[in-house]
Amino acid sequence: MNALDELMDYDEVMAAYDVVIGLEVHVELDTKSKMWCGCSTDFGGAPNSHTCPVCLGLPGSLPVVNRTAVESAIRIGLSLGCRIAEWCRFARKNYFYPDMTKNYQISQYDEPLCFDGEVAIVVDGQSYAIPIERVHMEEDAGKTSHVGGAGRIQGADYSLLDYNRAGVPLMEIVTKPVLGTGEEGPAVAREYMAHLRELMRALGVSQARMERGNMRCDANISLMPKGSSELGTRTETKNINSLRSVEAALRYEIRRQGAVLAGGGRVVQETRMWHEEGYTTAGRSKETAEDYRYFPEPDLVPVAPSREWVAQLRTTLPEPPSERRIRLQADWGFTDLEMRDVNGNEGAIDLIEQTVSAGASPATARKWWLTELARRANEAGVGLDEVGMGPAQVADLQRLVDDGTLTDKLARQVIDGVLAGEGEPADVVTARGLAVVSDEGALAEAVDVAIAANPAVAQKVRDGKVQAAGALIGAVMKAMKGQADAARVRELVLEKLS
Repeated sequence: MNALDELMDYDEVMAAYDVVIGLEVHVELDTKSKMWCGCSTDFGGAPNSHTCPVCLGLPGSLPVVNRTAVESAIRIGLSLGCRIAEWCRFARKNYFYPDMTKNYQISQYDEPLCFDGEVAIVVDGQSYAIPIERVHMEEDAGKTSHVGGAGRIQGADYSLLDYNRAGVPLMEIVTKPVLGTGEEGPAVAREYMAHLRELMRALGVSQARMERGNMRCDANISLMPKGSSELGTRTETKNINSLRSVEAALRYEIRRQGAVLAGGGRVVQETRMWHEEGYTTAGRSKETAEDYRYFPEPDLVPVAPSREWVAQLRTTLPEPPSERRIRLQADWGFTDLEMRDVNGNEGAIDLIEQTVSAGASPATARKWWLTELARRANEAGVGLDEVGMGPAQVADLQRLVDDGTLTDKLARQVIDGVLAGEGEPADVVTARGLAVVSDEGALAEAVDVAIAANPAVAQKVRDGKVQAAGALIGAVMKAMKGQADAARVRELVLEKLS
């Protein structure tokens, strides 16, 4: 924790204050080209290799709107229950950052493309309405890397600028003040972010990878005394990049603001930075809209989507994520807790669904993705979909377990082989000689050796203490490197000692 902050007990804050939350979520779109030019949006290119006069803001260059980005924004708005403007304009948002080449950002201000929506979020069986104020289009900034000073500008030796990301299409989804969530406010915010992430992927408009910055959240929080109708002074915690951190940052700010108010102080309207160690620190005083000196962008024509186009885009919307989760949970027979675990692992619901389609049972698909593969993905610092094993391979692995070729323990070794690039599961079984040994002669010989080596244990089994057979079974499994058919070994042990 930040030793400089006094924190109030969370329950005490909840007893004295009502929480008001506002979330501003930036979603980076999966278009092939940038918002105003034809430069590539591919992730990971050499620094400043995906640039041109337009996205570098050079004099005389003129932007042109990316139609696919507009289409994606409309589909996002429709999925959030928004109204779609029949006419809207872009605006210049003026401020200086070294990674904003023009010294202004092309965005939307008082004329957003999508507005007045609402989504329902369910936490612990309780539904909460999240009012959407707007979904508007804008461009991303470049990337500044501070060298030295632990990656922060304070103490850095110098900074490097990469403009590959400058001009990448962004959608900003802004809620109205969210009231009435009580102590569940941070959890509601987390679930809302999970809903957006799943929705963006279902729409096919963004990878929504928070760890890569495809989706990031600015979380606003304020407190107002119980019974008051006047909103308190808010803080905005910037660029939070995980679901867990959204919830943790809000909980921390609630406790910090509670302590400030209880001590007779005033909350300062400011931006704050979230530290993964579990605390926030002050950034800069929070500007108002007037500080940005918005005015209509003179180099871009207004956007006027026809009603026919909007109606056609409405027909392309996927099944709503909340309805899909309910349907899949019923189809799979998962408990609420099991489904919550699935939802908590990024991309797991899609991978499990594809694995079930490839022939595995829901329970076994869930087991492999949320245990062995999730652990390996976490160790490698990658997403589940990048771990190196696909749904069809997981289904093939489970088939080998189901037909007795593998035990779960041996299957884990097969996963190691697949991830090491040794081929398909069946290829790894053959190459590593991992198949279960079911040869009666070999098993019987191993059982005889185990009985001879453990006469005291064998006598207990003869005396009727059947549970003691576990030690003999374990000895056989160890001798055969885990490749014996454990059920058949047990039968042989009991037959020989009966």
